[in-house]
Amino acid sequence: MDSLFENIGFMSCGILNLSPKESFELCGKGAVIVDVREDYLNNFKKFDVPEILFFPLSKLEHEYSKLPADKNLIFADTVGLRSKEAVVFLKNKGFERIANMAGGIVDWERDGLPLKTNIEERLSGSCMCQLKPREGIKEKRKKE
Repeated sequence: MDSLFENIGFMSCGILNLSPKESFELCGKGAVIVDVREDYLNNFKKFDVPEILFFPLSKLEHEYSKLPADKNLIFADTVGLRSKEAVVFLKNKGFERIANMAGGIVDWERDGLPLKTNIEERLSGSCMCQLKPREGIKEKRKKE
């Protein structure tokens, strides 16, 4: 494992998991967040870090070779479940400089870490697993 990921986070089932705070600190040292949320989920709130890649999990299997091999990559999503799937997949493909952000953007926001928010892309739904783009927000803004 690269020295940037040494002595930080916790291991679970062979996967390095980082807290949002640890992830934020590592981004200041050159690590890159790879947001694996689908486009409609990442348009409202985004991690505000120096370098971020948007790489939906649905495209990972066919396009993982486009990920930078020379960077420390921290995979993130809404709560840390799909990003863990991405890390497991990539470990099986030989990637080593990777980690999962436990808690995702939900814990990131709870911890008061920086976000970029686009009010026109708000989501609605009764729970995190049912979020979808709100209808009519862009149309309403166009009328104003």
